[in-house]
Amino acid sequence: MDLKSKKILIAGAGISGIGAAALLGKAGIPAAIYDGNEALDQAAVVAKLPEGMEVSFELGEFKEELADKYDMLILSPGISIHQPVAQAFYVKNKPVWGEIELASHFAKGKIAAITGTNGKTTTTALVGSILREYYQSVFVVGNIGIPFTSVALDTTEDSAIAAEISSFQLETTIDFQPEVSAVLNVTPDHLDRHGTMEVYADTKFSISKKQNKDQVIVLNYDDPITRAMAEKATAHPVMFSRLEELAEGIILRDDTFIIKENGKEMPVCTTSEIKLLGSHNHENILAAIGITYYMGVPVEKIRDAVMKFTAVEHRIEYVDTVDGVDYYNDSKGTNPDAAIKGICAMNRKTVLIGGGYDKESTYDEWIDSFHGKVKKLILIGQTAQKIATCAKAHGFTDYVFADSLEEAITIAYETAEPGEAVLLSPACASWGMFDNYEQRGDIFKEYVRNLKE
Repeated sequence: MDLKSKKILIAGAGISGIGAAALLGKAGIPAAIYDGNEALDQAAVVAKLPEGMEVSFELGEFKEELADKYDMLILSPGISIHQPVAQAFYVKNKPVWGEIELASHFAKGKIAAITGTNGKTTTTALVGSILREYYQSVFVVGNIGIPFTSVALDTTEDSAIAAEISSFQLETTIDFQPEVSAVLNVTPDHLDRHGTMEVYADTKFSISKKQNKDQVIVLNYDDPITRAMAEKATAHPVMFSRLEELAEGIILRDDTFIIKENGKEMPVCTTSEIKLLGSHNHENILAAIGITYYMGVPVEKIRDAVMKFTAVEHRIEYVDTVDGVDYYNDSKGTNPDAAIKGICAMNRKTVLIGGGYDKESTYDEWIDSFHGKVKKLILIGQTAQKIATCAKAHGFTDYVFADSLEEAITIAYETAEPGEAVLLSPACASWGMFDNYEQRGDIFKEYVRNLKE
């Protein structure tokens, strides 16, 4: 599509919207930004754009006439495709793109695209580290915090791109076609936006919808939802499994990660040689091995990168030891399944801080995962009472409420004894109390370090 002939409206003045405006501006394509906030600080937005770049604004309550005025919409992932601004363009059969679709229109090189309910940030970061062992030009982008739009014009035909892609971003992909895609797992999350598990799973699977038989989709054999995706994939499916001895694919046999292809076995490394904690990270490593192997990285380069890689920030991240108690930041545990993995990674009595924004999740399996490991549960945020009710129904009554994260840390400090751990793993989104999970994790780390003063 020739974008230079289009009048383009960008919905949302946050990081994604600004990234889209900057990309279009650098490409010599003018655009307007729409935001529902009539009092938006336009100068502050312009200050985040390349110097000298002009952008116009449409502010306040959305009016359907804007869909007549503009030829296409670039939708920020925080805005649902069901919102009036998107629906107005859909009704008129005008294109609605998101950040990933826009960036891929300009990007060059090979893309590895990773999605899944849990583990995608760690896997994407690991994929990026492995790619850097082999490729000179590597970009790690997407939901991991660096907008794809911010680097798309810097890519070349020799570039390798690792892209973490959320279900929100996948709602607006159209012709996006990665060389290798991956769906790590699908467990209940964001049902407040997607409505049903079927819609949510289909949205995740859409990462591969434009791939062909010469391209690859990496899937988790141990997850029945992702395993079933192999049957309808247009790309060549490659399975990974932590639990099963597959005839082909990427497996963990005893303590060794192995690539099995065409009757050959290629050991990569062992669990004793890696720095990541937890069986869930074994799954992330299996996926990353598969993704990068089919991106053309030699096994020895994969081995070197996997053995060096350490945990990403906010994912079971060791913070500090205070009075003999270890503190861990798992703020990225934004749903029950992710938080279960945080609990499983703990190897001692743990004081757990949980709760936050209600994404209409259920917490039964999370509570059941405590298995005598959780000494006390400290609850904060909108879901505190909902989680407490669930915990009580499962026979866990050692919980307390806190009005803030700071109060929760104070209670944890008073409760945990030397040799035990304190874990922030909320099982909920951060919205309402914090801007995002990164801010929540950063504040947690700041409060913990203040305990020493």
